[in-house]
Amino acid sequence: MAVVQELLRSEADGSISFGNHTLAQKAKLEDFAHEGDLYKVKTFATMTKLEKNGMFLYESVPGTSVNHFEEAVDGVSFTVSGDEDAQITLGLCDDTEYEVFFAGSSVGRMKTNLGGKLSISVELADVDEVHVKVVEA
Repeated sequence: MAVVQELLRSEADGSISFGNHTLAQKAKLEDFAHEGDLYKVKTFATMTKLEKNGMFLYESVPGTSVNHFEEAVDGVSFTVSGDEDAQITLGLCDDTEYEVFFAGSSVGRMKTNLGGKLSISVELADVDEVHVKVVEA
């Protein structure tokens, strides 16, 4: 499991990595500049949350570590790890249908609510990490 010791970092491929699900105490990092945007992360064992320019982007319960989080016009992709299964909520486009993939396999289509939030459950208890891809259908 690859925790992000610095809480939030830019990767060479243009993506970001964030979160440290092993922390016992809440930690946060604000005003992290990446490709013209400002990010804020709060993370610890029971929750990880990411905001971009003051807008909700990612939240997991319990906390997770996320590597190579990348936004595209039609969705997001990232690799997530944690000590137990996690409920992940993503901030996407309002009232839009997305196809969700775990480890390259489709788990079905889901629609965001009017606030643009999409919730997925990821089984992490028995694996090191899971690659998640969410693409507009």
